[in-house]
Amino acid sequence: MNKKLIALAVAGATFAPVVMAQTANPVTLYGRIWVMANSIKAGGGALPLSTRTTVVDESSLIGFRGTEDLGGGLKAFFQLESSAPPDSGGGTFGSRNSGVGLIGGFGTVILGRWDSPFKLSAIFVDPYGQNTIGNQLSIVNTGDFNRRENNMMQYWTPNINGFSARFMYGANEGKSNTSPFANPNSQSVSLDYAAGPFRVNYAYEKHKDTRGNVVTAGVTESGQNFSGTFVFGPVKVGALTQKIKSTDRTEKKAYQAAITYTVGKNEFIGSLGRVRDGGARGAAQPEAKLASVGYNYNFSKRTTFMARYASLKNNAAASFPMNASGLPAFGANNDPKGFGAGFRHTF
Repeated sequence: MNKKLIALAVAGATFAPVVMAQTANPVTLYGRIWVMANSIKAGGGALPLSTRTTVVDESSLIGFRGTEDLGGGLKAFFQLESSAPPDSGGGTFGSRNSGVGLIGGFGTVILGRWDSPFKLSAIFVDPYGQNTIGNQLSIVNTGDFNRRENNMMQYWTPNINGFSARFMYGANEGKSNTSPFANPNSQSVSLDYAAGPFRVNYAYEKHKDTRGNVVTAGVTESGQNFSGTFVFGPVKVGALTQKIKSTDRTEKKAYQAAITYTVGKNEFIGSLGRVRDGGARGAAQPEAKLASVGYNYNFSKRTTFMARYASLKNNAAASFPMNASGLPAFGANNDPKGFGAGFRHTF
């Protein structure tokens, strides 16, 4: 008996410092499982798609994050966030927002892979959070402006009387030393003001020697996004306007307006959007219109049931996708529409 007590005492003395260290600088495990079932078809065009059912992962994830107090108001932090699709398995470790940096009175500095300021300038207007059919990505941030940038550096200012800013540089690791010479890199910045029920945001992003996500020497792309939301009682409204320029292309313009009405555990959602132009100069210009309605029932803060209906209309020069539908690529003039329902659980 005495030997057992001594062994327990030794074990406690051995492991106590580890437990204390974890308590002082905890590491948090978190995640989200989100899956929707959709029934969608795409009429119009030379190759319409018949009705089909899809089961789609809506950015399910698992992550680890933690901080260490370095003293003097300075903290180190890290985050490793990975995709975790429950519909098909797999996923890639560290494929989502992942990085390491410092937090202090000066703001935040982070290195790694993270959402660009431009992406975040648009997403807060979308009541669907850029997930499920009907979300804004069918018409907004098209042409690879919805970036989770690899090999990036970001600086986030502290919040000063409601004002804050984010700055990002995407490193030129793909620079070429042979013809055609290319030096692909990106810069993104956003300015934000939030106070009470108001929030407004302006963002600018530039891609050098890149067309979409393809390195293309001599091509420059730039985008501007202006967005805002306002909450009054149970109603939240949001809107954005966006312009994207690209070498040898007309200026692409996109718009979105959305409204959410909350009563108890119920949320009723409506969204309208439009994108036009952005094609080669002298060619017919694409245009698409998106309309959607949605419903959320929040069983708790962690578990939600969702239902969606969405309709996207492309003109004869457009083949914009129904984002998050799970459908194959569309042809010109396809008009996808359909329903979706599913669940989201966070932990």
